[in-house]
Amino acid sequence: MSRKIVLIWLAAGLSACQPPPVEQADLVLQNAHVVTMDRSAPEAEAIAVAGDRIVAVGTDDEISRYIGDETNVIDLEGQTVIPGLIDAHVHFLRLGNRLLQLDARNVSGKDEIIERVADQAAQAEPGEWIQGRGWDQNRWTVKEFPTKEELDGASPDNPVYIVRVDGHAAWVNSRALEIAGITQDTEDPAGGQIIRYASGEPAGTLVDNAFRLVSRHIPPTSREQKRRAIALAIEECISSGLTGVHEAGGYREDIELYAEMMEADEFDLRINEFLRWPTDEQTLPHTYEALDYYLEQGPQVGLHDNRLTIRGIKMSIDGAMGSRGAALLEPYEDDPDNQGLFRLSEDEIYETILRGVEAGFQVTTHAIGDGANRVVLDAMERALAETGAQDTRLRIEHAQVLHPDDVPRFAELGVIPSMQPTHCTTDMNWIASRIGEERTEYAYAWRSLLDSGIRIAGGSDAPVEPVQPLPGIYAAITRRDLETGWPGPDGWHPEEKVTREEALRMFTLDAAYAAFEEDLKGSLEPGKLADIVVLSKDIMTIPAEEILTTDVLMTFLGGKLVYENTSE
Repeated sequence: MSRKIVLIWLAAGLSACQPPPVEQADLVLQNAHVVTMDRSAPEAEAIAVAGDRIVAVGTDDEISRYIGDETNVIDLEGQTVIPGLIDAHVHFLRLGNRLLQLDARNVSGKDEIIERVADQAAQAEPGEWIQGRGWDQNRWTVKEFPTKEELDGASPDNPVYIVRVDGHAAWVNSRALEIAGITQDTEDPAGGQIIRYASGEPAGTLVDNAFRLVSRHIPPTSREQKRRAIALAIEECISSGLTGVHEAGGYREDIELYAEMMEADEFDLRINEFLRWPTDEQTLPHTYEALDYYLEQGPQVGLHDNRLTIRGIKMSIDGAMGSRGAALLEPYEDDPDNQGLFRLSEDEIYETILRGVEAGFQVTTHAIGDGANRVVLDAMERALAETGAQDTRLRIEHAQVLHPDDVPRFAELGVIPSMQPTHCTTDMNWIASRIGEERTEYAYAWRSLLDSGIRIAGGSDAPVEPVQPLPGIYAAITRRDLETGWPGPDGWHPEEKVTREEALRMFTLDAAYAAFEEDLKGSLEPGKLADIVVLSKDIMTIPAEEILTTDVLMTFLGGKLVYENTSE
């Protein structure tokens, strides 16, 4: 063999041993503790991002190959990195509106709410509505529904409309009732209840569909007010480590505004949209006109650089436990003549699920009581059998109280429970008084559902609960009160607790799965969107209580820094 041939052969061999050229990253996060949620490589030290995608995850040495002259390199000095968090159940525009209205949640009691109403009434224009949200009679000394007279003294001339914390009741004054024409002769609407005095006169609290008798008289929010509310909601989300939310019931005009803001690059968040049906529960019979607009177009996936997807339908089946509107199989323990409310008929539930499945849409329902959950599971089973559809990922939102016979049905049908852990830690102090101790064994039954073979999508139900996901993770692993630690180290019904990894999966990969997006987000892997969060503490190892004091330091959406904590 000639010397020339040998040299050519050696050169070819050496070339074959060299690693292929790599893309120069736009962003590298290094010297970090990376929790990937990728079971094949659960931890790493560094991440490389090009454009809006992750190109590599590995050790600092491995990722150094991606650093070029134009790369933005951030040394995280050992801080913890997790995938962008996803809230699988948010009332997004309502979250923004709450930030613009009277906050009745973080108060010492009913008297403070009344004082806040009086302050707003003193500054309001004649006839201007005073609106708020967040009251909860279960946190008051006297655990009874509030009355119109209590608001009349604070605002005799301006109508007042304050929504209960769960969104399933409203506290109004006499002026609001007068505007709505509600008297002792007004009948309860289907799926709603006017709380009354013994005389039949309205007392001032309206439950479920009854509050719409008043709300439809409130002037609509202006477009500019909505833009402001949306901007506030986005800021609240990204500062909490959220890079995506599932909106549990949106309207066409709002979705179109989201798209407009995305076009203007004013929407740094990803939103998976579930269309609300029916759009007006006071109009009977319910029509599908608004829904058909989207069903005819079919699912719209990954719009505006994967910031908007429209392929879901959301219905509300029953009310809430706090206002005794959740539909139960047996009567309430503290109200033996009441089994709750069904806001839609069984035929309407089934027909809507069938319509959605046939159009390729994902259908989800609000169902809290064991009675509502059974009716929904029956309707879903029937629709799936009739269509033969596969991998529909039908969902039930909340699934708070289940009959033990219905727990395995979720996995059997492939129905995803979309659950909010902080509902458990909010309700556990009083829920036994509502449904009795025996039925609480299958309340917020996360462990039982996971063990049956189904995934759980985690969320907050904001603004019912705060949108911040870290308290939700804490609630899922401890089942203890966020403020007091009640009922102690073991937690409430500790047999239903989940592990830290499972809790984080609920708000990352499993929430992504619940939107058909597990190949796009939910874990830190090459090829996925670079939605990344940097935390001040390692939530996988610190004492559980410290999760509540962990700060979000940075939030990246598609590799773009959209939030940075500058408080330190």
